[in-house]
Amino acid sequence: MRSRFFDDLLGAAEADPNIVFVTGDIGFGVVDELQRKCPGQFVNAGVAEQNMTGLAAGIALAGARVFTYSIANFPTLRCLEQIRNDVAYHHADVIVVAVGGGLSYGALGMSHHATEDLAIMRAIPGLAVAAPGDAAETSAVMADLVANGGPAYLRLGKAGEPIVHRAPIQLCRGESIALRTGGDIVLFSTGAILESALRAADLLAQAGVRADVRSFPWLDPLDLVAINDAAHRYPTIVTVEEHSVIGGLGSAVAEILAEMPHSASLIRVALPPRFSSLVGDQEYLRGAHGLDPASITHRVLEQMEVNRGLASQVR
Repeated sequence: MRSRFFDDLLGAAEADPNIVFVTGDIGFGVVDELQRKCPGQFVNAGVAEQNMTGLAAGIALAGARVFTYSIANFPTLRCLEQIRNDVAYHHADVIVVAVGGGLSYGALGMSHHATEDLAIMRAIPGLAVAAPGDAAETSAVMADLVANGGPAYLRLGKAGEPIVHRAPIQLCRGESIALRTGGDIVLFSTGAILESALRAADLLAQAGVRADVRSFPWLDPLDLVAINDAAHRYPTIVTVEEHSVIGGLGSAVAEILAEMPHSASLIRVALPPRFSSLVGDQEYLRGAHGLDPASITHRVLEQMEVNRGLASQVR
């Protein structure tokens, strides 16, 4: 996902001299070619994310389209005031890019867990929010960002995420993608945990539950049509995300469902609303926090059983 982002950014920067990349002293190795081919469009702001974001806003207000870049929660939480006041308030054409969303940098501990970013970025007026599920979705989102610009936030995985889409896809801003259809329930996924959601759907099928899967590369704007359709088509909607249960995809879907008549129940599979003191790689931490395919499957089956019991009591 990270490599695809830089491939797409390099192509865009070579075609458009108004595209500028500002890094917080991160990414060397993957950004070398961009710096070599487009030196006048490359700025290293140092490990100073507030300055990086303020600088980007100024460059954008002078007419450029600017991508800022750092890892985990550093390009969002450390410089939240600058994103809110300098970028979003002034409608500056800045795309804030974070590589290593969720638990990608789990081996570095809690300080590098990006698990509240979607909630906080969603709350900023006028800021588009994207979290693609694989490299193809990254390219589709990048095509929109390059064409239409910011203010926006782009959350990427770290590297080496499984390829879900075997061919390029086209995507409008705010559009979701149906990967499996014809099932009894539906799984909504956002971000790099998409492949785990698909594997959970396979396990659910073995348990006798056919699960459709829909990817949401965009959280803001959100695909309201798809959510409305799901609320009237399926008895159960499941959201899956590598993010706090507060404020991410599950919360966004719940907010929409709360304002429409429907009979669908919502199961939110996400990180619990507390800090994790565990240290380990992403796969280990996903398993420890119930986000591996087996745990997702167990949670869905368990909650569906609870919901059936509650429904029988109502009758």
